[in-house]
Amino acid sequence: MNFESHIPLHIQLKDLLKTEIFDGKHVEKIPSERELMERFTISRSTVREAVSHLVNEGVLKKIHGKGTYITKNKTVHDWLNTLNSFTDTVRNMGMKPGAKLLHAKMIDNFPELKDLLKHSTLFSIARLRTADDQPIAIERHYYNPHLGQQISDYDLNTATIYDVLEKELNIAIIEAEQTVRCHPISLEDAKLLNLPPNINVLCVERILLGAQGEVIEYYSSLFHPELYMLKLKTKRAVQGVG
Repeated sequence: MNFESHIPLHIQLKDLLKTEIFDGKHVEKIPSERELMERFTISRSTVREAVSHLVNEGVLKKIHGKGTYITKNKTVHDWLNTLNSFTDTVRNMGMKPGAKLLHAKMIDNFPELKDLLKHSTLFSIARLRTADDQPIAIERHYYNPHLGQQISDYDLNTATIYDVLEKELNIAIIEAEQTVRCHPISLEDAKLLNLPPNINVLCVERILLGAQGEVIEYYSSLFHPELYMLKLKTKRAVQGVG
């Protein structure tokens, strides 16, 4: 622990514990609060805040009267109030992200996106996404032809598309508008996700906006309903007195 760092102690502890868990230093449960306090010479509140973060991320779970255990399930937890790539979300869970390119091609059969992206012909990228080699999602990205061709020059079996946009193509991602709903899955997509046919899955649709409010991307993703969870933290508005 670096007591002179600008990084808060609870964040340092959270990151350190996560690293130790993923390296296999803690197999079933983490040390007790008292052990962590003595090991790092830190307060109980610091320990509890760090552990609380890891519980929220799905890395740990508390069992009353027994301690804090390492989560064994492979459900991916994502937060609706953040804009992370699938790769970052999976890595934050301590799992290995993966991608398999299904196609990267020009399409002209989406008239409903013509006005949104200002083109009648679009560039479509579809990928099967995995966590620890388990199929989790089918992601479909739609761009104007020029931008889509630029992105397709990269290895889309390994690249993080948001990193390509921001770091390689210098495109600022400012905000996104998201819709979450249930959606029937096709036989082909169900097979890719190892799901039975004729069921509904979680569908996330997103419009990605740039610095001038321009639409950069339309995104649609289908998630395995048992292996992916969206979370949202809200606060009740303070009511006026009187």
